[in-house]
Amino acid sequence: MRFENKSVIITGGGGKIAKAYAMAFAREGAKVSLPDVGSADHVVRAIKDMGGTAISMKCDVSDEQSVKAMVDETAKQFGTIDVLINNAAYFMTVWKGPFWEMKVEEFDKAIAVNVRGSWLCTKAVVLYMQKQNKGKIINISSNVALTGNPNYIHYVTSKGALIAMTRAMARELGDWNICVNTVTPGFVVTEGRQVDPAYEKVRAQQRSIKRTQVEADLVGTVLFLSSPDSDFMTGQLLNVDGGFHFH
Repeated sequence: MRFENKSVIITGGGGKIAKAYAMAFAREGAKVSLPDVGSADHVVRAIKDMGGTAISMKCDVSDEQSVKAMVDETAKQFGTIDVLINNAAYFMTVWKGPFWEMKVEEFDKAIAVNVRGSWLCTKAVVLYMQKQNKGKIINISSNVALTGNPNYIHYVTSKGALIAMTRAMARELGDWNICVNTVTPGFVVTEGRQVDPAYEKVRAQQRSIKRTQVEADLVGTVLFLSSPDSDFMTGQLLNVDGGFHFH
């Protein structure tokens, strides 16, 4: 019960990876807030069914007022904010193609959600973490920032920006014992996700651990970075992709 009486915000809380994080935190005693531009009610129900505590609310992470309202409501209901997982991302519906053919609006949307959204959420929770002189922030990047995957430069750029932002935040927040770290997952095949079996087989063979990556593969790393076990670790990047890329 490492997170008993701790409050955890997981943005993009209705997604399948977020659900894996949320259920794991709840099993260890955390009170979980699951903001999403869509609905995270199904995750809240699953947590309550197992005897845990969770809330959900509408939130557009790219909008400052929406973020502030979400963070204030979480603090009002739970009393503290101990952990923030910046998990929300514009990815599933991104336009793909040569960067010279991409529209400005498409590029801007990726930056607004993936970079500005993480900054705004962190900006809002830091005010609470500074008062308690402690906190954990985990920015979910992607290993595409390390490999430079082609044909969705806006997404790759946004995930690379999170790595740099993590380092700058870590420098600024160390005086309050607030740790900021990055996780770079590989391509995760969530439950029910449709992928090309032949391509997924090739991708698995490129890893040191030759199997498909699933959402459960990320949970241990995120919990470690959120727990007291990593209290002297900040500004770091942990790559979790089965040994596809060494960092």
